[in-house]
Amino acid sequence: PVYMMMPSGARGNRDQMRQLAGMRGLMAKPQKKLTGGIGEIIESPIKSNFREGLSVVEYFISTHGARKGLADTALKTADAGYLTRRLVDVAQDMTITEENCGTILGLDMTALKEGEDIIEPLSDRIVGNVARDDVYDPIDGETIVNAGELILEEHASQIEQAGIQNVGILSVLTCEAKRGLCQACYGRNLATMKLVDVGEAVGILAAQSIGEPGTQLTLRTFHIGGTASRIAAQTQRKSKIDGIVDLDRVTTVTTPDKTIIVTSREGGILLKTSDGAVRSRLAVPYGATIDIKKGQKISAGDLLFSWDPYSEPMVADSKGVIHFQDIVEEVTMREELDASTGRRQKVIIEDREKKLHPTIVIRKKTKKAEILREFIVPVGAQLIVKDGDEVELGDTIAKIGREVYKTRDITGGLPRVAELFEARKPKDPAVITEIDGSISFGDIKRGKRQVHVTPDQGEQRTYDVPVGKHMRVHTGDVVRAGDRISEGPVNPHDILAVMGPRAVQEYLLNEIQEVYRLQGVKINDKHIGVIVRQMLQKVRVTDAGDTRLLEGENVDRAEFRTVNTAAIENGEKPARSEPLLLGITKASLTTESFISAASFQETTRVLTDAAVRGAKDELKGLKENIIIGHLIPAGTGIHRYSNVEFMVEQSYYDEEIVPLGEPGELVPGLESEG
Repeated sequence: PVYMMMPSGARGNRDQMRQLAGMRGLMAKPQKKLTGGIGEIIESPIKSNFREGLSVVEYFISTHGARKGLADTALKTADAGYLTRRLVDVAQDMTITEENCGTILGLDMTALKEGEDIIEPLSDRIVGNVARDDVYDPIDGETIVNAGELILEEHASQIEQAGIQNVGILSVLTCEAKRGLCQACYGRNLATMKLVDVGEAVGILAAQSIGEPGTQLTLRTFHIGGTASRIAAQTQRKSKIDGIVDLDRVTTVTTPDKTIIVTSREGGILLKTSDGAVRSRLAVPYGATIDIKKGQKISAGDLLFSWDPYSEPMVADSKGVIHFQDIVEEVTMREELDASTGRRQKVIIEDREKKLHPTIVIRKKTKKAEILREFIVPVGAQLIVKDGDEVELGDTIAKIGREVYKTRDITGGLPRVAELFEARKPKDPAVITEIDGSISFGDIKRGKRQVHVTPDQGEQRTYDVPVGKHMRVHTGDVVRAGDRISEGPVNPHDILAVMGPRAVQEYLLNEIQEVYRLQGVKINDKHIGVIVRQMLQKVRVTDAGDTRLLEGENVDRAEFRTVNTAAIENGEKPARSEPLLLGITKASLTTESFISAASFQETTRVLTDAAVRGAKDELKGLKENIIIGHLIPAGTGIHRYSNVEFMVEQSYYDEEIVPLGEPGELVPGLESEG
């Protein structure tokens, strides 16, 4: 019966079965903070399972996991409720307003992969959307789906079998409807499994679809009762497919004993089929050892590269003599005992006066001792070499523990989802380069180091990076726009500024899905797309041209387009703008309807502001109409149906209709029969 329960999907998942039959495993300690950081893990694992019964100590450890779950649930329903309310408010006026907006834009969908593992196959991602282009079978050239046709399950599986890698679909994110969305861009209504109807309130549908699983998120201890979940660190990557290797943006050095070591950060290994189609791209970490060459044929199971999961090395990419700069014992460096190995190590510490900046320089072995390479050493790095040592190509100079910097901040669950939807700037974010170019380092001013990015043509840009920050680049590295110069979480506003609205939509969509995916919650991309679209509804006017807009004003995208179209028709100079990313609270408060904004938050402020501006509410959204007591403009209440006259087939009766009298009275015309 236990086995029947699990695969049927009715109750219980693999982890819970494991606790019944295997051992309960390591447990998480109760956490002081509520932000959902990962707690300490209690040292002694629970060795027995629920069937054998637990010992007293084990039972005690196990209980507090369960109690934590109950306490969390009470707290998080409130959070999840508030998130849902904000989502509903930002998306309430998104309804389906027309059949087809006629856009030529769309998304190119590919299977979602993490390295080699397919997280979501292509068929799942495209089903229920409308195809943007015709999709042909590559073998016999037959059309599988026509442009503008809804992709159904059978089409999706045909596309998958034909081995097509990417499919263009119309998407909520690129819809050009003036208000709301159009049928074609939304695709299938997931409740009825048919094409969505005009008038469907898809915004609220999306908000509730995202908000409802919110109660299952956050501190994710509820069902498993606090079993510690931690992703094991991998050390090597093997190929899962046969193919031909190609290297993308990978730079390497070869050590004297012929080992190849990677010195690039954004590089990747492409695995291609014999006709050159890319099957998968694997990101290769800095300092990894590569076991393959470009153009080499490999088969499944071959080792591609290996790396140290616990620390990131600093690799010498030129040979010479080591010189330490600003590395002074007890000021910027201390000998510490490493608890795990028991050895004494030299570790960089922060200079209290912020005057010294530890740097390791490699100089040529000549009298002049020209500088070949400079490495800025971050706080917490362990030195492997000594001053005056000779190094060969590929030698490790220092190691930075991967624990020291976490690439992703692990705020899991609801707080992370709320953070993304509110488009908050993260705490000390990574510095992102806006142009392609090569890196050089400048002086240090006020505790910040200048990093210059020099392009092939055009002027160089300078970025200030706080000195203690761990750098992702070294002198002479070539970077592309959007690459991170320093470690840290990415600020979505930077992505918008550097790479444009498309990239930020994709980033938000993937990051939000990532959180839900960790919980095993499936949410269709369109729901998140509807909300993300609302976050990018506004633009800031950068140049007013000959229009009535003001510079620096935030306008609705649709209104901006209307004003510009009018200006171009009159032969005037159109306005120019830059896209804005607003968090969901901010977006709700700046909607065109002040009634809807006032009923959401900060009522007095919204109303006084509206009064000062002399705002006029067109009552286009759902909320305003509910407040005033009108029919809502969704479903059958949509404006296009408001003046429809119904044709009813007339019914003709031959006999005259006789009115019925009082009971007991004889009805005229019926006496003859009685």
